[in-house]
Amino acid sequence: MQLSGNTIVITGGGSGIGRALAHRLHDLGNQIIVAGRRETALNETAAGRKGIRTLTLDADDPASIAAFAARVTAEHPAANVLINNAGIMRYEDAGRGRDLADAEATVVSNLLGPIRLTDALVDHLSAQPNAAVINVTSGLAFVPWKKTPTYSATKAGLHAYTVALREQLKGRVEVIELAPPAVQTELTPGQSTRASYQPLDAFADEVIGLLRTDPDASEILVKNVHPLRFAERDGQMPAMLQMLANL
Repeated sequence: MQLSGNTIVITGGGSGIGRALAHRLHDLGNQIIVAGRRETALNETAAGRKGIRTLTLDADDPASIAAFAARVTAEHPAANVLINNAGIMRYEDAGRGRDLADAEATVVSNLLGPIRLTDALVDHLSAQPNAAVINVTSGLAFVPWKKTPTYSATKAGLHAYTVALREQLKGRVEVIELAPPAVQTELTPGQSTRASYQPLDAFADEVIGLLRTDPDASEILVKNVHPLRFAERDGQMPAMLQMLANL
């Protein structure tokens, strides 16, 4: 991926990983469009930074996605990079019958949202120079956490979708997977202060360092996610499942 001179759309840009990446990519000389539901949070991301603009988006709503894509292409015709970062994580007890509202919301946000937004922008991106799509998955795409079965499943699904999309867009749009480990954000209550999770700034700095080192990488994997990403290859799946069970 080209590291400067892009116009980059980042969903979930009002907090956490989305905000951290927006700031670092802006510092590298890119124009940034942060998108999300909460206008106040988006404005906080953009505060003091002329090259960061905000657009509201409900990534769960197909009509909102269509309207958002139309605005992006009309108001920011140079947009050439999409980072699908928005998502939710809900704890679930799948061991008994339950209300599936959380599971269904997770599928819509984490899997259908990126698919729909990519679809809405893929023709535009295909016509841009140095175009790229970055899908943010998770280490839990490779070793599921029993507390978040649907979240883990959606990230595994997005991983598979990303691999297939990469093949379909080969030669037109670069398709990259960013698979974070557990990072100190507010994805779940109290997560931002868990000592065993990677600090957000350290994670974002490592991501940018990896992009600098290998701008043609198809996967961006910080060191902390390697045990999960390669657990099956290394015969460590049972050990990693147990490790997660103890969290």
